[in-house]
Formats: sequence, structure tokens, C-alpha cells
Amino acid sequence: MKNIVILISGRGSNMEAIVRAAIPGARIAAVIANRPDASGLAFASAHGIEAVCLDHKAFADRAAFDEALRQRIDAYAPDVVVLAGFMRVLGEGFVRHYEGRLINIHPSLLPAFPGLHTHRRALESGATVHGATVHFVTAELDSGPVLVQAVVPVLPDDDEAALATRVLQEEHRIYPQALRWIVEGRTRIAGQRVLVQDRARDQAALISPPLDA
Repeated sequence: MKNIVILISGRGSNMEAIVRAAIPGARIAAVIANRPDASGLAFASAHGIEAVCLDHKAFADRAAFDEALRQRIDAYAPDVVVLAGFMRVLGEGFVRHYEGRLINIHPSLLPAFPGLHTHRRALESGATVHGATVHFVTAELDSGPVLVQAVVPVLPDDDEAALATRVLQEEHRIYPQALRWIVEGRTRIAGQRVLVQDRARDQAALISPPLDA
């Protein structure tokens, strides 16, 4: 059984998707939020998961919060730490402590649009596709080895909200899948690549806009 700790800052809809997936061999040991008003804590508690608030505002600086968070997480002996809408930049020491065990989901097709406001930037760029990326976390923001990506088309009448909704639907699909691969011991990091054992191979190309018949 693999122990999973999930970090959130708000509702944590990706946390909800992971809990509902009921991944065999995975035990959600705790959900930890850095904000006392994070509604995802109530969801976790209702599902029998230990729900913990560690308010970052109660600490003198980022380093102090990171250390307290690390100690709290380590109490659960985690095999994987999952960032699910955790809106705090974590320090290099924290990240290195969980190297190879810390994953995140980002609402873009990395390396495109790291950081914030990804949907707005995708629209402004004229991109015809957008999406989400599950990746291992490294000290450099949004730059770790990619586990899986989902692609959605950018439609002519899209605004930020419409595009974000479509991307979020795919996030809820790929995040539990990526975690399942890790729990099953099927992933191996090779440089900037993540190799997944027995992953289905689809040779079809995604072309957007579609080519005329």
C-alpha cells in the first residue's frame, strides 16, 4: 500500500478526482491545506481522510512554513506527495527532499506557458491547442519531467472561462491516471522523460485545426 499526501489551497477539485478514483494500492493518508478556508478539507474529512490546515500566514517566512510542512507530511511516511491546486511556491530544499516523489498538475502543455494565467496566454498567443500536464516537481518552476499531457482544441469563440473548464475536465482524467502508474510502480525517470511501462502506444497524430478530407 502506497501512502499519498495531497496538498491543496482551495476546493481541490483534482484532489476530489483522485479520491473518487479509489486507486488500488493507494491510501490517501492526509489532505493538507495552507489556508483555513480551503473547502477541500471538508470533502476530505467527509471521506474519512485526515484533513489538516497549516496556515502559511502563521509562519515568519517561507522557509519556516516549508520546514513545518515537511515535518507534517513526513509524519505520514508518504510514498507520493501530490500538489492539487496548492498555490504556494515551495523552496528548493523542500522540493529536493521529495525528489522523485512530488508531482503537480499544470494547466498548460508544458513547456508552453509556465506560471500563471495560462488560459489567457494561450488565447493571446493564437495557439490552436491547449491542455494540461502532470509532471514531477523540480526546483525550477514548472520544468520537471512530464508524466502525461492532455490536449484540448482552442475554439474560435473561447474565452478564458470556457477554455479553463474544458482543460479542467481533462485534468480530472489524467491526474488519477498518472498517480495510478506511480502506485503500480510503472514509471521511471530518465532525464527529462518519464518512461511508463506497458503504456499503450497510439501512433495517430493530433492535428489542429483538422486537415480537409
